[in-house]
Amino acid sequence: MRRYFLWIVLGGLLSLTSQAYDGYARLTAVDPESGKVGDVASAKGENLGKSNIADIYLTDGKNDFKAVIMEQSGEEIKFKVPKAQAGRYHLMILTAKKDSMIEQPVVFTVEE
Repeated sequence: MRRYFLWIVLGGLLSLTSQAYDGYARLTAVDPESGKVGDVASAKGENLGKSNIADIYLTDGKNDFKAVIMEQSGEEIKFKVPKAQAGRYHLMILTAKKDSMIEQPVVFTVEE
């Protein structure tokens, strides 16, 4: 009986956890993975529409570079690579409420 109860509790927690993340913006890839300042790149993922995302940035953890969004849908954000020094940057999103900046596990390399 105790084991059965434990499985019910764990199942409920997993269900709540997966539902808690439904609707949150998440980047999963960028194409191309590198480019020069002024090039257009495409970040892909989930819940990327204007109701969830206000802005997109490149960040090295210390410096943030705001990119101009060219097109935006629920699954894709096309952005112009901002003026930044050559190097590797994580993509970071600013939520539509402008209350959170969330660094994503997606990397873009700015070329010289």
